[in-house]
Amino acid sequence: MGAPVVHFEVIGRDFETMRGFYGELFGWELTPAGPADYAIVGPQDGEGIGGGVGGAGDRAYGVTFYVQVPDLGAALDHAVELGGERAMEPTQVAEGTHVAQFRDPEGHLIGLVSS
Repeated sequence: MGAPVVHFEVIGRDFETMRGFYGELFGWELTPAGPADYAIVGPQDGEGIGGGVGGAGDRAYGVTFYVQVPDLGAALDHAVELGGERAMEPTQVAEGTHVAQFRDPEGHLIGLVSS
């Protein structure tokens, strides 16, 4: 595999409903993180990847996966060259962690995280 998928997000209209649903359904321990309407779940027993569940607020809702790349700007430029469009410029979300997003040619929101 080239660039690995390292994170996912499930963003819904109502954070409490989403947190309760996924926590109960999959037995996820969701830890509050970042904005008040967002929680993180880590890999379960060392398997799978970590992710987040949140409320949409001013974000688009849906499911997004994040791919780890060495250069966010270059990856965004390449996505545009291939027919995608920028959705979020590189943004620091935690110390040492930067993310960006683009939409593929059919409009799916895909995330990037710097490695």
